[in-house]
Parts: sequence; C-alpha cells; structure tokens
Amino acid sequence: MADADAVKRSSARGRPASKKGHRAAKLTAVSDQPSVDATRRTEILKTANTVIATTGLRSSLQQIADAAGILAGSLYHHFESKEAILVELIRRYHADLDRIGDVALERVDEPDPRPAAEQITELGCAIARCAVEHRAALQMSFYEGPSTDPELVELAKRPPTKIQAAMLQALRAGRWSGYIRSDVDLPTLADRLCQSMLHAGLDVVRNNASTDELAKLKCRIALGGLAVELPTDADLDKSNAFAAAQEVIDSWVDTDENGDLKAAHVRAVARAEFGRRGYEMTTIRDIASAAGLGTGTVYRVIGSKDELLMSIMLEFGHKVGGAWTDIVRTDSTTVEKLDALSWLNVNALDQFPDEFRIQLAWLRHTPPDTSNPAWSFTTRIRQMKALLSEGIRAGDIQVDSPTADLLARCIIGEQWIPENILQEIGTRNALILARDTTLRGIAVRGK
Repeated sequence: MADADAVKRSSARGRPASKKGHRAAKLTAVSDQPSVDATRRTEILKTANTVIATTGLRSSLQQIADAAGILAGSLYHHFESKEAILVELIRRYHADLDRIGDVALERVDEPDPRPAAEQITELGCAIARCAVEHRAALQMSFYEGPSTDPELVELAKRPPTKIQAAMLQALRAGRWSGYIRSDVDLPTLADRLCQSMLHAGLDVVRNNASTDELAKLKCRIALGGLAVELPTDADLDKSNAFAAAQEVIDSWVDTDENGDLKAAHVRAVARAEFGRRGYEMTTIRDIASAAGLGTGTVYRVIGSKDELLMSIMLEFGHKVGGAWTDIVRTDSTTVEKLDALSWLNVNALDQFPDEFRIQLAWLRHTPPDTSNPAWSFTTRIRQMKALLSEGIRAGDIQVDSPTADLLARCIIGEQWIPENILQEIGTRNALILARDTTLRGIAVRGK
C-alpha cells in the first residue's frame, strides 16, 4: 500500500499543470499583450514618420509596411487606415509641442538667473528638435490636410498655441529686463520665432547640420541681427537694390487674359488646388471638379499634371526668378541687397500666394517627380553664399555661423515671412518685421 502511494505521488509530480495553472499562464500572456502591441504600434509610427518625411504624404500603406518589415495586412491590426496613422502622427506632434510649451510656461514663475537670450534660445532649440522628430506631421501642417477626415483636417490646421504662449512670455521677460527692444510687437514676434524654429524640420534647410546648431544660429540672427551698423527704414527704402526690387514688383501684371481663357481658368484653379492641398495630393480629377470641367477636357486643354505645374511655375519664374540677379548686381551694400530680397519675397507671397506655396513645396523635401522649372535652390544657395561673403569682407555684416552653407540656407529661410503674419499685418509691416529679425535684431544693442 505504501508502495502504491509512493507511485501516485511520483506520478503526480510528472503530470501536466492543472487547469488552474493553465489559466494563470494564459492570463500572464494576455496581460503582456497590450505592452507588446503598444511597442509595435510605436515602431510602426516611427517608421511611418520616416517614410512620409522622405517620400511625402502620398506614401502608401505598402511602403510603410515594407519599411517596418511586416505585411501590409498586419498594419490593420494596429491602425484601421492610413488616415488613422496620419492622425496619430500629428496628435503626437501637437502633444510634444504642448509639453514643451507647458514646461517653459511653468519655468516663467520660477527664479531664473540666466540671461534672456539663453532662455529664448533654449526654448527655440526645444521647438526645433520637436519639428525634426515629427517631420511627417510638420509637412501635414503646411496644408489643409491630405484627406477629408475631419479630425485630420482639424489637427493639420491647429496652431501651436502653447509654444507661442511660452515664447511670448520669454520675450516679455526679456523686455522687462531691458534686453528686448520696446518698439517690436511681441505677439507677432513670438509667432514669427516659433514658425522659424519649426522650419528647422525641413531637411533641405537643415541639411547636414545638427538641429541645435541651426536653432542657435536662427536665434543669434533674430536677437542680434546681421548688420554691423543699424540700418534705418528710410535709408533702406532709398537703396538702389530696393528700387530694383520695386521695379520688378511693379511689372507683375496678369497676362492670362491675353491667351486661351479656358487654359487660364484651368491654371487658376490648379494654382489654388496645388497651394491648398499640395501638389502630391492633388489629382487632375480634383482640378477638373473644382474647375467645373470634365477630366478629359482638362487633359486636352493643359496636358498632364506635370505639364500643368510646369506652365504655372514657368510663368511665376519669369515674374520672380530673374529679380534675384537684378538685385544682387546693383551697387548697394550687402545689407541693402538682403533687404531688397526680403521685399521681393513679401510681395511675391502677397500677390502670388498659391505659386509661392507650391514653390516652397520643394523646401519640404517632398518634390513632385519633375525638376523645378522656376527656382533652383542650389543656385540660390550659391548666390546667397557669395553675397554674404562679400558682406563679411566689407564689414557690413557679422554673425557667428558654423559654416557658410548653413548661414546661407538659414538666411534664405528667414527671409520668408509666414503667410498668416503677412495677412495680419500687411506688406509694409511684414518688411519691417523682416528687417528687425534679420538685419537689426530684436535685442537692444550692447545688452
């Protein structure tokens, strides 16, 4: 009997786990699953961010799945559609911007012995790093949205109010300390600086520089200005370079009426659609619908989408492109030439907002599959580097920049006044803002 009990005990030790043990193991596996799913979801979002930042908003789910090393069907376990991925990307972007703003605003009430310039630059670097980390969402913020999804459209339009509020407080603190000039409008300036820092997320502007290098350079220019001697508005208005820019601006007249009226109508509609949706996300069907024409008619009138873009941008290039050379060839100083280029850009954006937005698409690193017919960024970089070198040799400008290439890219970017600011303050005030944030600096000299 004793031997039989021993055999039973021995057999029990070798038996499979009881049903209770099975349930415990299963519960452990289930509890681990949400963590695994969350990790995988984050990995997919990071991959989607990289793919979209590189190839644009037209990137497909298949491209994202391939880059993530999974089957396209597996994406639907985590996201129900491409729009769901885009929504989550832009949500996270705004959440990070809000976090940066909240942290900065909390510090306002705390004693901070650091100089105002250091505090403003620290916030600028944080904003720039966020833009680089969320490059796909940044691209979406330039347009109305790549789909009709209501949430995506709303998120794409949402302004970064938290970082703007934080930047405004930092500027106010700087003014209270006597560092920031009393004659600049701080809310407009805060918006301008925040958008400038967000543009650090554009690969073609940042190029191979570190994010902090670019952000710090942008802050140095905005705070201290490029000009060695402070130029007055009256003196800049009288320069030969400014006159050359104004002559070109005065020559801008609409010539579409002299040609085929139907073709002119299609181009006008296409400009608006490209500027609103972005070239990538606009189809000939979209243009035909907006123009009240059949798709076949649009093809017969204007050709392919690439040909349509070419005709729009060649006309824009004829009006604007040659002005750079005219301005640079004048006998004005480098500071005066930089000012004239800013005036040219302000008026180009004011008179040709759709073309200007299409033009800037190349700086979003998502170009259409065609060469830019109207504007060579490489040529502009070369021209700007030569102009800045001339100014440094002549003693007209001074700035501490890591490289000449980074300085040129930065100045080209800083000469563009954001469209919402231009609409709010007008062309003349936009020019003065450009002068303050690139030539004169917003800080009190000597502080």
